[in-house]
Amino acid sequence: MSDSKHYVTAPEDKVSLYQKLAYGSGSLVNNLLGAAIPIMAMVLNIGLGMSPILVGILMALPRFTDALTDPFMGYVSDNTKSRWSRRRPYILIGAISAGVLFAALWQLPPGRSEMFYFWYFLLGSIIFYLGYTIFATPWVALGYELTPDYNERTRLLGSTNAIGQLIWIALPWFWWFATNKEYFADEAEGARAFAIIVGVFVVIVGSLSAILTKHRPNDPAVSDRFQLPVSDGLSATAKEFFGGLVKALKCKPFALLAIATFLVFNGFQLGATFSNYIFIYYVYGGDKEAAGAIIGVYGTTIAVATFLIIMLVAWVATKMEKKKTFLIFVSISLFGYGLKWFCYSPSNPYLILVCVPFVACGLGCLFTLMGSMVADVCDSDELVTGLRREGMFGSIFWWAVKLGMAFVLLLSGFALNATGFDIAFEANQSERTLFLMRLFDVGFPFITSAIALWVVYLYPITEEKAHEVRLELESRRGKI
Repeated sequence: MSDSKHYVTAPEDKVSLYQKLAYGSGSLVNNLLGAAIPIMAMVLNIGLGMSPILVGILMALPRFTDALTDPFMGYVSDNTKSRWSRRRPYILIGAISAGVLFAALWQLPPGRSEMFYFWYFLLGSIIFYLGYTIFATPWVALGYELTPDYNERTRLLGSTNAIGQLIWIALPWFWWFATNKEYFADEAEGARAFAIIVGVFVVIVGSLSAILTKHRPNDPAVSDRFQLPVSDGLSATAKEFFGGLVKALKCKPFALLAIATFLVFNGFQLGATFSNYIFIYYVYGGDKEAAGAIIGVYGTTIAVATFLIIMLVAWVATKMEKKKTFLIFVSISLFGYGLKWFCYSPSNPYLILVCVPFVACGLGCLFTLMGSMVADVCDSDELVTGLRREGMFGSIFWWAVKLGMAFVLLLSGFALNATGFDIAFEANQSERTLFLMRLFDVGFPFITSAIALWVVYLYPITEEKAHEVRLELESRRGKI
């Protein structure tokens, strides 16, 4: 793997600090909506007594609806023309609808049956995820097209992910907040209040992101009037949509990035579903309130460490290849996952913080580099197809992430059940149960991240190659 040439970013390709902050504020919303439901899912199990398997199914099923809604939203966004850009109107509408729907979703009435909660949450989640898709798909695509420069894309996505990471500093304290007897009678009441706070935040911050982020002056999708994609009929539109979807899926560099992201992120998520249970039942012997503090401290420490790693990755990746940077940082995370096995300690709960900087290297590099690399793929795709399809690629990429999350949430319920965990046993979980919880917490992310290293090693786009593609595209457009 030889070093490529490095090119200086032209002044006109740089994204101002103001615009980085404006666009990055949308990451706060995207991260909050993406993370809040899985974290709050503990309320359905521990607070409302639902079966772990039912909770896993409940978390997974709505995500499968994204298989068509995400790419279709990408197609609509790619083909919309508007004076406000092809992305920003949808970001605004999506932020408002997603915020309102999330707040309503968690207003679960007390004293109902397990199946009532199942169907209420299932139907509500499907509607909520539609609003989330309207926000997230065009917001991701907008980031890909804010700059055409190879390294400035990494700086932009680095700052965006650093801003979004601030959510993770606060979010781990949800369980402490929801179980605090001074504020709420039970976890379900705490979840209802927390959902309203989240909904208001999403509406305000998401709307500001749509209003303040400006499209590039030469955006070819900007016109004086609002125009939705028009074709020669429903069948022609469907043919165009599915044809574009198939072509995107066949793009090898893009497929490698999607697979690697699926493995690293969802391996981490699958392991993390056991962390809170380990803290409660292994480290603190079933004391949920006492475990709330270490859950909060651990989650916040990971968030802070990831924030710092993102900044480091964004700098390192502009000095060497994005691929090489990924391989280095994910390799470090493997050491961190192995170290976790020795750091869960009932006698010293805070020993777990020792492994945090190493574990954070995997997530810290993931979306900073993958988003930047997908933007490079969009250029290569245009060279072949003549189309700008950031919305389509971004939607499929994040659908793969969300599909992985659905798989994780579904599998986690069965995996938790396979450990022998039973909420009725309270603090008296078996030694086998506690052992398997720790084994899954460490083993899942270690194995998936190791496979991802091999996948990214095959990724073919270097800085030099990306620069050549850009020159060819600009020559076609008559810019040079």
